[in-house]
Amino acid sequence: MTSTQALQGPLTDDELRRLDAYWRAANYLTVGQIYLLDNPLLREPLKPDHIKPRLLGHWGTSPGLNMIYAHTNRQIVNRDLNAIYIIGPGHGGPAIVANTWLEGTYSELYPSVSQDEAGMARLFRQFSFPGGIPSHVAPEVPGSIHEGGELGYSLMHAYGAAFDNPDLTVVCVVGDGEAETGPLSASWLSNVFLNPARDGAVLPILHLNGWKIANPTVLDRIDESDLMALFTGSGYEPIMVSGDEPALVHQSLAAAMDQALDTIAAIQRHARSTGDGTRPRWPMIILRTPKGWTGPREVDGIRVEGTYRSHQVPLPGTRENPEHLAQLERWLRSYKPEELFDPIGAPVAELTAMPPKGIRRMSGNPHANGGELLRDLVLPDYRDYAVEVHHPVHPTREACRVLGEWLRDVARANPDRFRLFGPDEVASNRLGAAFEVSDRAFTARTTEYDEFLSPDGRVMEVLSEHLCQGWLEGYLLTGRHGVFTSYEAFIHVVDSMLNQHAKWLKTTNEIPWRRPIASLNYLLSSHVWRQDHNGFSHQDPGFIDHVVNKKSEVVRVYLPPDANTLLSTMDHCLRSRQYVNVIVAGKQPAPNWLTMEQAALHCRRGLGIWEWASTDAGSEPDVVLACAGDVPTLETLAAADLLRTHLPDLKVRVVNVVDLMRLQPESEHPHGLSDQEFDTIFTTEQPIVFAYHGYPWLIHRLTYRRTNHDNLHVRGYKEEGTTTTPFDMVMLNDLDRFHLVIDVIDRVPGLGSRAAHLRQAMVDARQQARAYTRTHGEDDPKIAEWTWPMDDPS
Repeated sequence: MTSTQALQGPLTDDELRRLDAYWRAANYLTVGQIYLLDNPLLREPLKPDHIKPRLLGHWGTSPGLNMIYAHTNRQIVNRDLNAIYIIGPGHGGPAIVANTWLEGTYSELYPSVSQDEAGMARLFRQFSFPGGIPSHVAPEVPGSIHEGGELGYSLMHAYGAAFDNPDLTVVCVVGDGEAETGPLSASWLSNVFLNPARDGAVLPILHLNGWKIANPTVLDRIDESDLMALFTGSGYEPIMVSGDEPALVHQSLAAAMDQALDTIAAIQRHARSTGDGTRPRWPMIILRTPKGWTGPREVDGIRVEGTYRSHQVPLPGTRENPEHLAQLERWLRSYKPEELFDPIGAPVAELTAMPPKGIRRMSGNPHANGGELLRDLVLPDYRDYAVEVHHPVHPTREACRVLGEWLRDVARANPDRFRLFGPDEVASNRLGAAFEVSDRAFTARTTEYDEFLSPDGRVMEVLSEHLCQGWLEGYLLTGRHGVFTSYEAFIHVVDSMLNQHAKWLKTTNEIPWRRPIASLNYLLSSHVWRQDHNGFSHQDPGFIDHVVNKKSEVVRVYLPPDANTLLSTMDHCLRSRQYVNVIVAGKQPAPNWLTMEQAALHCRRGLGIWEWASTDAGSEPDVVLACAGDVPTLETLAAADLLRTHLPDLKVRVVNVVDLMRLQPESEHPHGLSDQEFDTIFTTEQPIVFAYHGYPWLIHRLTYRRTNHDNLHVRGYKEEGTTTTPFDMVMLNDLDRFHLVIDVIDRVPGLGSRAAHLRQAMVDARQQARAYTRTHGEDDPKIAEWTWPMDDPS
């Protein structure tokens, strides 16, 4: 590295030398994690026994990640920058672990992995090794809020972290393979929702190393003019850094980061001094360097560096192939470890002096362990928003609209740590009261015809479930709170993202230094039973089934039957930590069954007998009518009314379920009922007719171990739907009140012949209801306007 090279950029000869040494140290530690089981400092020639038997890890992206990390540290020190680092190419886990060890954070959190030769040996051995750590940037890695096991979510996590964090800069490395995914492609427009006056900043760095697992990347192969236009058109000012000569790339990257961060500082100064939150042109960096840079150039006469062959393990046969073993040793020694680590194996003083200290380290920044910064929400008393219920069913209200009034005041009371996220459906899902206190976040051009749009908005609406989910995850992981509202059928778009977040929560529960974060709260409305107008494409309750597959200590599913139980449930969810909470509630006018006092007690129980709707009078019932979900509850109570009218001697017990996980045994879920409690409520031998919101087999799955499971008969959605009336929709799936009465007649011993006339009447009632809809295009008012009898003595 000559003085001439140093003059080509902002780094002095000494800065360049030290940065390059730090980069070499990180690269050495990265390769060591992938390959070495022993002999971490090469104090003797490498032997096959020093090599791991299973070589796992990803080298190709790691040199670029290490270089960006080193240069970001330079900026943190020079600017006293508050920054975190999100790595889209999550397979580059060994690179980030290497940097956290060099910074000292890793050894502080894992003292056995000390900064010496023994600690280095443990660092190497544990990586992708049984009983060790994963190969990704997993929760075990200090400074991580993004594992990257599934590609596509890094940039949306970065923006979610920046919202309401005005002092934070999020450096986000986007892999060029990752950039081909749909979610990442949409993420570039997240800058439309970032207010420079109030939010932090995101510096995207597209790591353009040209290759995926086995193919070239699209963005590397298109014309550079098209590449630049792509990002210019997305509102960025791209800065290109390209090369394969380390000294020159160091200089270029240092200059690019200086320019980008100077621009960000100028944008924020302007916005914060003038109050101008309109969309600026944010900087981004495109870093084009070879895949597997500084690794083996060729292996067995075939080019590796700069090709897909360097993606994972460039030298796969090091235990069996002497030439590969020798080549690995040359590769490791090329980094000159004797210059980088002292006689005890610790990084030399020159390296330890380079990173920032304390919480300024990206691996020690509390924003990357959001529970450290989490503050409880100031929650208005939900009971003040109660629907007055003097008699079951009256009055009829839209549950989500009632909830919206409470969420409006939650947003008002927490202007710096609560946001509402939804894919253009906040108003549609009856939460429009939120707009009384906040607009939708939007920094692009507006017109006189727009409503509720401003840079200061805190309602996050974009027609992408992926972005809503990713923004909210980033927001939660950095210590804030939120709710994601969506149509029930289309929340499946984020099934895989839910998987990743649930796995993150499950893992962090087992990591002592990870602090609990606020729960991920879904409010699913416009649900299967009230999508009769949009039809079959909008009718799918299966997200619940997907969620229940996750680890039991992480997931919760709630089906509040009316507005008051919805208020109580959401209050509980916003107070909770480390969960995925799924709440399914209708947005259409619907009955209100319980007073607020009754609703709160019912929600605390999770399920319970509704004595006012039952006729068993504290004795053994002839049949249990169970229900979970607002529409199934309506149909169940209408069926109970028919039974008490036509079969007054039949002893009926009505059980409503709010917390679906109460159906499982306590051995399977923390909310589960003991067998004794379950048997007390559902009996040990009486028939149970269960009206359920979703697919029937989930109830069977949750209760298959119960004593009385053989007598359990579940009605729910069975993939029958169309554009039709609400009651015709439940009839299509045999969930209607008339069919529930038929089920009771068919299943209560000795009732069949005695109730034959009633059974026939119920069959006829179904036919008449269907004929009415076909003639009039709406449900028979006698059905649509049914209410619980006002003169009922209960």
